[in-house]
Amino acid sequence: MRISDKWKQYSIIDTSCGEKLENWNGVRLIRPDPQIIWKTPVDAEKWDRADAHYHRSATGGGSWEYINPKASQSWDISYGDLKFKIKPTGFKHTGLFPEQAVNWDFMRDMITQSDKKPDVLNLFAYTGGATLACAQAGANVCHVDASKGMVTWARENAALSGLSDKPVRWIVDDCEKFVAREIRRGHQYDAIVMDPPSYGRGSNGEIWKLEDSIYDLVKLCSEVMTKKPLFFVLNSYTTGLSPAVMGYILDSVLVNKFGGTVTSDEIGLPVESSNMALPCGSTAIWHN
Repeated sequence: MRISDKWKQYSIIDTSCGEKLENWNGVRLIRPDPQIIWKTPVDAEKWDRADAHYHRSATGGGSWEYINPKASQSWDISYGDLKFKIKPTGFKHTGLFPEQAVNWDFMRDMITQSDKKPDVLNLFAYTGGATLACAQAGANVCHVDASKGMVTWARENAALSGLSDKPVRWIVDDCEKFVAREIRRGHQYDAIVMDPPSYGRGSNGEIWKLEDSIYDLVKLCSEVMTKKPLFFVLNSYTTGLSPAVMGYILDSVLVNKFGGTVTSDEIGLPVESSNMALPCGSTAIWHN
């Protein structure tokens, strides 16, 4: 497992009975996590000091219980020189996936070691963690997400990080359709990072299911890459899509076309109470 262990303002304090207790720069949140199937004893004093608790509903979804009303507002968190706005959202999320920092570090290293100023395409780009990391390292970035609200949030994060003047294109669009248009326009990219959703529904009612669509999407994206690309990072939070399967897809599409190497693994975060790491998703990486 690749562990994101360089955070100074974020930590997982404890985990048990389907929930995790987190510290987000002084704000303590309790959120559900389906992978936490263990029922280890907890320090009640720590858990009772939570500022907010997300409760799942038996009928689907859920809601926040704000023990401290200030937790319903937004606040900032830093990872090195990068800054992000954190705010509890309607479906347990906060606007940031801290485990992805281990991938930000990889991409920054690849970009700074490159002999050119690479063009990076960030698909399903959410609130811009990878976008900011790549832009800060010196890349030109195209940030694409279908949600206007998420793109706005990402631009706010860029401003917080002092990166508003960096060469970033902010695009609100369907990612697959955008890539197809870029191919027709002859635009090419040296690197691609994507974090596609497990499920989705298009504007015309079409259903997106990651397991059924990911191979074709990776193959399509390979057509928008330069002749000597730098890297391709594929993230997934879909439990049925193992790191090995994702690595197999990247190998079959990209190694046959560009050479290079593929690695795949779980990514995770350390847990203070246990000295172990909580699995938080999977990443497959191709690099040249």
